[in-house]
Amino acid sequence: MKLLIILTSHSQLGEMKLANSQGKTGFWIEEFSTPYYLFKKAGFEITLASPKGGQPPIDPRSDTRDTQTPSVLQYKNDRRLLDQMANTIPLSDVNAKDFDVVFYPGGHGPLWDLTNDEDSIRLIESFWKAGKPIGAVCHGPAVLLHAKDEKEGLLLNGKKVTGFSNTEEEAIKLTKVVPFLLEDQLKMKGANYSKAHDFTPYVVKDKMLITGQNPASSEGVANELINAAKKRKL
Repeated sequence: MKLLIILTSHSQLGEMKLANSQGKTGFWIEEFSTPYYLFKKAGFEITLASPKGGQPPIDPRSDTRDTQTPSVLQYKNDRRLLDQMANTIPLSDVNAKDFDVVFYPGGHGPLWDLTNDEDSIRLIESFWKAGKPIGAVCHGPAVLLHAKDEKEGLLLNGKKVTGFSNTEEEAIKLTKVVPFLLEDQLKMKGANYSKAHDFTPYVVKDKMLITGQNPASSEGVANELINAAKKRKL
């Protein structure tokens, strides 16, 4: 089975010309690395893509002493994977028909680019209409906000989802920096949003749509995607 992982190309925590743009962002390593190695173990052929192609930026807060999980350490020493990461293909070159599953890691970067990226939205809509599994974790579910379903209504309308919560955003003191609060926007799009305690694992599945609340949920999302993909192939 072929799996597509889409990462952000946005590196600035805030708009470039705003006063709050001093920090850096990107994708969250563990939200990529933990699922990646689970997908690899399950036998998926994995392609990495991003809006701009090339090396996606890493959120520096995901590479601190406290975030060095086994999968993060494995990623940082995996030369083949690091080379693949440095050469992600541009989203504009991706055809949804070539893949069985799509997965979006989080980090704050997707709030700025993937949320409104037309190529990403087109891919999500194609996966949904084909009944293929779609997964996103933490801030990753932001990519769903503008996607439409097979009836041209909002894909999120009436769907059970989760994502990084308002209280979690408050805990890391970024509520005034991010362009929007993900929990609020998911609800505004008609989603049936739910959450668990802050920073604890929580995964929600609605048909082929699988979402996770935070970094701790990345393993659960990956396992659900693997199961969904295997059942679809039976």
